[in-house]
Amino acid sequence: MKLLPRAVLGFTLMVASLAVFAGEMPYSQKTFDDLRAAGSPVVVDVHATWCPVCKKQDGIVNTLLEEKQFKDLTVLIVDFDTEKDVMKSFNVSNRSTFVAFKGRKEVARSTGDTQQDSITALFMKAL
Repeated sequence: MKLLPRAVLGFTLMVASLAVFAGEMPYSQKTFDDLRAAGSPVVVDVHATWCPVCKKQDGIVNTLLEEKQFKDLTVLIVDFDTEKDVMKSFNVSNRSTFVAFKGRKEVARSTGDTQQDSITALFMKAL
């Protein structure tokens, strides 16, 4: 009987820890897997620090993540220059690419988009 409360507590702590992930952070397979398993909205952002399109996208992403509607969304940053294996696993070959997931399912992707309205719409699909 004591096992059930511990299991419930463990699950509650796991879900609460995932809420800490909301926002923008470097990609890790474990974080990605944990977020998807919990059904959390996640966007993978293939980014290069030297890319002018990525820099423009950064401003939009930062603005969107400040909005209440995206408080539970996590954006995981994949480094275009150093994480080629990760890019391959997502079937991405270009920088400035977003791949949105709702739970375990990919729901949208775009490359080179710098329009706030369409990036907002992509992020909304993950919610």
